[in-house]
Amino acid sequence: MAHSIELIFDEATDDALRRDWTALAEAGLPSQARHRSPTNRPHVTLAVSERISASVDGELAEAARSLPMPCRIGAVMVFGRRSLTVVRLVIPSEPLLRLHRDVHERSIGHQDPGPFPHALPGQWTPHVTVCRRLPPGDLPAALEVLGGDDVAGTFAALRRWDGDARIDTVIGV
Repeated sequence: MAHSIELIFDEATDDALRRDWTALAEAGLPSQARHRSPTNRPHVTLAVSERISASVDGELAEAARSLPMPCRIGAVMVFGRRSLTVVRLVIPSEPLLRLHRDVHERSIGHQDPGPFPHALPGQWTPHVTVCRRLPPGDLPAALEVLGGDDVAGTFAALRRWDGDARIDTVIGV
């Protein structure tokens, strides 16, 4: 299981993003709403590795001082070909890109064996996952029910996700 460092949203932004999850579930489509874990919530992954040591938390607290931070959630995007992951783009503002680089620099020494390439500065696409494992034939139905308007929101805190223990540690609230 992977470990990650993520941005989480304030309550109003979280609620707006969950509306997309709910719309998909009500349409009988795959949705992040179907994952009932208490730690399942909309988020933006900043760093991911096989392991991230809890010893990074103090350094992440320093990075979290830039929060809260406004954000804009934009267009629907699709990753994959045979089994699709549907996401909403998080428009990469200068403050967000600075925070991403800061988290990367503070956490790289705590990641084992090292960061996954898709989360590296310069290779990262900030997004919020809406659903996974969508059959390609269901994409038109998913696009029909998803909200099309941008969401003006707020990043509220960082969290470190331990995928092995299935524990999240919120930092900066």
